[in-house]
Amino acid sequence: MAVVAHNEEDVKLLARLIRAESEGKQGMLLVGNVGVNRAKAPCLDFRNIRTIRQMVFQNPGGFEATQKGYFYQRARQSEITLARRVLRGERFNPAENSLWFFKPSGECPAQWYNQNNTGRFKSHCFFAPTQADCPGVY
Repeated sequence: MAVVAHNEEDVKLLARLIRAESEGKQGMLLVGNVGVNRAKAPCLDFRNIRTIRQMVFQNPGGFEATQKGYFYQRARQSEITLARRVLRGERFNPAENSLWFFKPSGECPAQWYNQNNTGRFKSHCFFAPTQADCPGVY
C-alpha cells in the first residue's frame, strides 16, 4: 500500500529527483524518504504540499536539483524501483522521519533551523521535526 497517492508519472518524477539529489542506492533511498515525508506531512514548510509533483517542484524551499539539466533526463529502471520502495513506505535510517538534508562543510550541527539532527550518510546530514511539531512523519 502506498503512503502517498501517486501515478506512474509521479514514480518517474521521484526517480529522477532521487538520482539527481544523491549518489548510490542508499543515498537515493534516503532522499526518497525525505521526499515522501514532505508529501505526506501537512506541517511546517510543507503544509500545502500534498502530491509528489508539488513536493518535487516546491518553490521556494524545494530541491536544488530541479534547476539542473541532469534532473530532466529520463529515469532508469533501477531508480524507478527505488522510488517505488519508498512510495510503498520503506524507511531508512537516518531519514525515516526527516524532512531536510544538506551537505555541510564540516561536522553536522546538532540542529538546523530548530530541527534535530538524525544522523549522517556520507557527506549529508539529515534533520527531522519533533513528533509534536509534525506527527505526520511518525
